[in-house]
Amino acid sequence: MKKSSPTSRKADVSPLKDCIKDLLDVYKLNGKLNQTNIIASWEKIMGSPIAKRTSKIYFQENKLFVKLNSAPLKHELTMSKSKIIKMLNEDAGSNVIEEIIFL
Repeated sequence: MKKSSPTSRKADVSPLKDCIKDLLDVYKLNGKLNQTNIIASWEKIMGSPIAKRTSKIYFQENKLFVKLNSAPLKHELTMSKSKIIKMLNEDAGSNVIEEIIFL
């Protein structure tokens, strides 16, 4: 009997990355995962000064709600909504955010 080498693959074996992607697709979890990644990377994308003035971030449907503790910053970010949405969606790799609301 011939032993198979540890590096040989069977035809029905898929890489773990592909299996996880398929699982997320089947259970429709990609959207939630992308939303979680956006929240987790808020400081990296927006910078430390903005993150320090952010008290809460959450999604409701495809809207991102960001609670800020600085009125001037809220006004400044409101004026740049489309640019921020574009940056966050590019980081996520898909159109996760349709609207952003600063509170």
